[in-house]
Amino acid sequence: MRNLCGVLTVVVDTRAMIAVILAAGEGRRMLPLTLERPKPLIEVSGKSILRYILDALPGEVSEVILVVGYKREMIESAFGNAYSGRPISYVYQERPEGTLKALSLARPHLSGRFLLMNADDIHGREALEEALKYPLSLIVSPHAEPQHFGVVRVGENGSLEEIVEKPTAPPTNLVSTGAMVLDERIFGYDVPVSSSGEYYLPDALQHLSQEAPVHVVVQELWLPVGRPEDIARTEARLRDIEGNGQA
Repeated sequence: MRNLCGVLTVVVDTRAMIAVILAAGEGRRMLPLTLERPKPLIEVSGKSILRYILDALPGEVSEVILVVGYKREMIESAFGNAYSGRPISYVYQERPEGTLKALSLARPHLSGRFLLMNADDIHGREALEEALKYPLSLIVSPHAEPQHFGVVRVGENGSLEEIVEKPTAPPTNLVSTGAMVLDERIFGYDVPVSSSGEYYLPDALQHLSQEAPVHVVVQELWLPVGRPEDIARTEARLRDIEGNGQA
């Protein structure tokens, strides 16, 4: 795991914090598998994606909020009110209005810094732990096809300079993984509604980064599981990692 900043000393509140995990989507790209279950419960090597995410949470995380929607009863039944000693709370997203709207549903339960993650990819814990060392941070990863993601440009000080959503000519190969450390300032910006009628978190994050440094941390182990064909590739990568003693 690397970070993109040189030598930088920061002081952050190391008290216990909440992790918000967005798990409400229908997972249309994962059809037909999501006809039977929500995407976070799709299994990779016999273990649900959401379970991988919960197992990777740093020790500082003391509580989890799951934003649920599609087939939410299955997620609530699978994880109940606690997992590995951490209490779990649920908030319900009635209709898809974008990641910023989904996060805003958890706002009444948040105070200070929190960790935000999506429920459809697998992360290594080390980068998550590194991200918590900074007041605000964004976890990115190199990708061979950055044009399919939010592409990140990093400033000389190692902080977020710009996110460009699915550019035809990506300025870098670093893409946002959707995992980040934020605080309540993220809710203070008016962002435009997209053509799909949704409000997207990167628009608010761009505003926030202009007011305060959002440190960029590189995730060496990021396995997005977006389509059925990604499952076999992810399982093969996990076997390689286990075989090399990196798990």
